[in-house]
Amino acid sequence: MGVLGIGGLFFRAQDPDALSAWYREHLRIGAGCAADDTGPVDEWSWNTQGGPVVFAPFKADTDYFAADKQFMLNLRVTGLAAMIEALTAAEIAVETRDEWNSPETGNFARLHDPEGNAIELWEVPAA
Repeated sequence: MGVLGIGGLFFRAQDPDALSAWYREHLRIGAGCAADDTGPVDEWSWNTQGGPVVFAPFKADTDYFAADKQFMLNLRVTGLAAMIEALTAAEIAVETRDEWNSPETGNFARLHDPEGNAIELWEVPAA
């Protein structure tokens, strides 16, 4: 008996329908979406590939993400450079910094959804 993984992420939004559509359009996540090789989808679920998940509370005064937000969504990705290019083409600001990247942990980029929630894209290093 024990926890098998994260079963969902629930958060408040000013316009849930519009925000859900933004996530589906730009990041291909949310209800009805599926990562490569994860099988068929349904109207409620987002099928993901298994892999590492970092679960880490941060100090209340952290500067790792915006002080007025209680969380930052971290998404494991492949093809980070292509994702950054597509997001930028869609006029979504994406921030990268060399100091965020390392061969041990991978590469990172950050952006915000239309309601200001922080999103970190994490490309795990090749095995």
